[in-house]
Order: sequence, then structure tokens, then C-alpha cells
Amino acid sequence: MIPHDVQAMKMVEPQAENWMSRSSAVAPSTAVVPPEADIAAAAALINAGKKVTFLVGHGVNGATDEVLEAARLAGAGIITVLRGKQVVPSDVPHHTQQLGLLGSLPSLHQVEKCDTLVLLGTNYPYGQFLPKTGSVRAVQIDLKPEQLGLRYPTELNLWGDVRATLAAIIPHLEAKTDLSWQQKVADEMVDWENEMQAQAEVSYPDGVNPRRVVHEVNKHLPPRAIVTADAGTTADWYGHHIRLREGMMGDLSGRLASMMAAMPYAVAAKFAFPERTVVCTIGDGAFQMLGMNELITVKKYLSRWSNPQLIVVVIHNDDLSQVSWEMRTEDANPVWRTAQDVESVDYAGWAELLGFTGIQVRSDDEIEEAVAAAFAHRGVTVIDAYCSRNIPPLPAHISAEFAKNTGFALLKGDPFAPAVVRDSAEALVTEGVERVKNTLGIGSDDKRRG
Repeated sequence: MIPHDVQAMKMVEPQAENWMSRSSAVAPSTAVVPPEADIAAAAALINAGKKVTFLVGHGVNGATDEVLEAARLAGAGIITVLRGKQVVPSDVPHHTQQLGLLGSLPSLHQVEKCDTLVLLGTNYPYGQFLPKTGSVRAVQIDLKPEQLGLRYPTELNLWGDVRATLAAIIPHLEAKTDLSWQQKVADEMVDWENEMQAQAEVSYPDGVNPRRVVHEVNKHLPPRAIVTADAGTTADWYGHHIRLREGMMGDLSGRLASMMAAMPYAVAAKFAFPERTVVCTIGDGAFQMLGMNELITVKKYLSRWSNPQLIVVVIHNDDLSQVSWEMRTEDANPVWRTAQDVESVDYAGWAELLGFTGIQVRSDDEIEEAVAAAFAHRGVTVIDAYCSRNIPPLPAHISAEFAKNTGFALLKGDPFAPAVVRDSAEALVTEGVERVKNTLGIGSDDKRRG
């Protein structure tokens, strides 16, 4: 406590020699490179692999060129974690997007069949989706030493900046002449993209297909767009349908998957890059928690942004749907509506009350026009998409436990059981048809260009 009379005293400005601690405004260099012996050892390990996979995380931002060159020489497939999605452009054919419950089937196949795993700037925590312990050789590069060897038993750990370290490794890499592994990865990704498009085109009787909404948004993204996603099924649709091309950025809450990040991230993106188009994809639960009020902040500062275009896509299903599905698939319990229901609000009307543009979407055939209008508007637009709450966020591979638990949950009296059965069946049939077509090579030959 400082007495009031002392607070009121006139302060004498201290001279430089009075300071006990001095600091610099210059940031330290992070271009840390391991010893040459470790560089050579890492290159030798990668050179020895015949089926190499790179797992790329958020810590690789700024090293896109180095990752692509190293993967080219190693004949490697590339998987990005959700927060590393922006590091590798989506049009790189051997980039199979994400891994795990929100990931792709080609990514799952990569970790099941690779013989060498290179972890780059990632603290990917879901070990059940990584190769079986001891089944592959692994090397990890990270600027945070506490993360080295934490998630998978690595043979070699390199403490260093990923970009600088890869730049040192690349001259030691031997260019693979057999690119069959990389080509197989690329071919599988073509099949997966066909499946995602088919899932987006499914129509459901009890609401808009959220996949189709996000799929359509992806098609309209302008160069250098920034996309944010919230936790929940919104993250599923972001992982499955958003494809960040070169120069684009994207992010969402990592690790704990905390709700409410999408809107603050979007607003922060507008302050940091006021000239860019920003798209926020968010569920109605998170939008009520910290989205509706954040639009007031947007109204206050909108005039400061050289490009006022901000598009908020609200997946309006009156449900905290990710947890609803976890109740079924993980706990074998029916949905408890007291905890899961979200009060319906006119989000488009709220946007208009603030002076923005609000667009309601109540059927699939309205999606294309609504999204096109949002991207044509030079200002703030809220797309209020009234979606079905029963569409399953299907993982790339459905385990026996997943299916069994869901069945038990429905038998115990899930309040939405009939709709869940119907919509899940529709999604599963679409998945099955696409995978049979892919196996037979039907309808995708013209897209296989490697």
C-alpha cells in the first residue's frame, strides 16, 4: 500500500544510472540451429526412409518454402495439424490436411503406412492417431525443447528453429527417384476431396447442411483471406472443407479447444491486417457467449479498417452439438437437452440492428446466393444459417466403439434418435458410395494429375 499523501507527491524522474535493470527493445533472434552432427544425422534418417511423412504444426509458420523443398527431396507426404493448416498451401497434391477425429482418411493412412515420421514445430497431443509406438523411425525439430519427444518416442531430437534447421538439412537430403509413396498420398487426397464434396451436397430434411455452407464459403475465399473457426463441430467443417491457398491465413483455439475464440481472433485479424477479408466461422453457442457482443466492438472500430469486409458465418442449430455427439459416441448416453440446448436468436436481425447486413439461410438452395452476396458486400455481413443439429461430424474412420456407443445412446432414449438415425444413415451411405467409387476409379480419373 502506498499512502495517499505519498501518491500526491511530485515524482522526480530517475536518471539512467538509477535503474537496476536494463533491457532492449530489440527482439532476440530465434534462428537457432543444432550442431552439424545432428543436422547430418537427421538427414541420414530421412534419406533412409522409403515412406516419409511430415507432420507440420503451428511452429512452422514462415517456413513454407523449406518444408516443400524438403518434402520434394524426401518424396514425403505432408500432414498439417489444425493450427498448422496455413503453413502448406492446399493445392500441394501430397498435402492431406489434418489428422485425427477432424482429419482426413489419407492422413490416417499416412500414419498407418509410413516408415519415417518427421515432426516439425508441433505438439500434436492425440497419440492414438500417431503410428504405433516403435513402428516407425521418428525425428522431431522444435524451438521449444520441452516438446521434443513428448508425444512420440523419437530417435533424434533437434532443438532449433524449424526454418533455419530445415535450411541446414536440405543440402544433405538425397532426392528420391521413387515417388510412388508421394503419388499414392496425392491420389488418395483426390478421392477424399471427392468425398467431402459429396458430403457437402447431401440435403437433410430438418435444416441446412452446415458442410455445404462452409464448402461454399471456401469456394469464394479471395486471395490472402483470413479464416477463423471456433471449437465444436465448426472446427470439423473447417478441417474438412476450408482449403487455405498460398497467402491465406487461418486459426482456431488449440490444445484445450476452448469455445469463443473465433470472433476475437477475427477482430484481431482485422486490426493486424485491415486490408484483408476476414471470415469467422462460429457456432451459435459460441456466438452467444462472445460473438454478438463482439460485433459491438466491430461497429466501434470499423472505420479504422481500410477494407471493412468481415463475414461472420453462424452455424445456427440451437445445440452445443460437438458435446452432444460426444455424449453419444464417447459416453453411450443420450443427449441431455438441459445442458445442450441453445436458445434460438435472430442473429441476422441482431446484425441489422447494429447497422450491418444480415442474411438468413433456411434451405440449402439459398446457400450459394447468400455466400456470394456476403463476399460481394464491402462491409460486415452475418450469415445466419439454420442448420440441422443431427448431422454427424464423421471421423475419417469409424471405430467399433464409436458405432456401439452411438447405438446404445439412441436405445437409451436420445430425444433426437429418429433424426440422428436418418441423417447419420444418409451421411454414411454417401461416404460408402464415394469410397466404392474411389476404389473402382469411377468419376475421378480426370482429376488424377498428381
